[in-house]
Amino acid sequence: MNISFDLDSTLIPNGKEFETEKRNRIARLFGIEEIRKGTHELISDLQKQGHKIHIYTTSFRTKRKIRLTLKYYGIKVNRIVNQTENQNVLKSQNINSSKFPPAFDFDLHIDDLKGVAIESERFNFKVIIVKPSDKNWIEKIKNGIKNKRNQ
Repeated sequence: MNISFDLDSTLIPNGKEFETEKRNRIARLFGIEEIRKGTHELISDLQKQGHKIHIYTTSFRTKRKIRLTLKYYGIKVNRIVNQTENQNVLKSQNINSSKFPPAFDFDLHIDDLKGVAIESERFNFKVIIVKPSDKNWIEKIKNGIKNKRNQ
C-alpha cells in the first residue's frame, strides 16, 4: 500500500504538542526539525510489511529540507509532495481540495486535520486522522491500516 503522512502536527510538532526525538546542537544549527517520538520505528515497521511511505504536506518547505530532516532520524521515504507540487497537480486536474492523495497514487493518507477527513468523504479517499494529543497514535495508525486494507 502507498501510505502518505502529513508533517505539521502529525509528524512534526507545532509547539509542544507531543513528545519528540532528541536532536543534537549541530542538527538544530542545520535546521533539522523535531519529529514525533516513535516515527522512525513506525515507518520502519510499515516498510518491513511492504508498504511504500511518502510525505504529503501542504507546507512550502523544500523537498530537500524535508529529506534532510528525515535522513537525520534515519527515515527514508519514497516520495515527498509539498504544497508547490500539490497546488500544481490539483489545479491541473481541476480538483478543489486541500489534499487529494489519489492524484499522487497514495492509497491512504495520515493527517491531523478534521478538514482532511471531510474531504476524504467528499472526494472518496482513505484517511486516518491522528490528533497531536493521541498517546496511542502508532497503534491507531497500525489498526487503521488493517481496517482500511479490508475496505
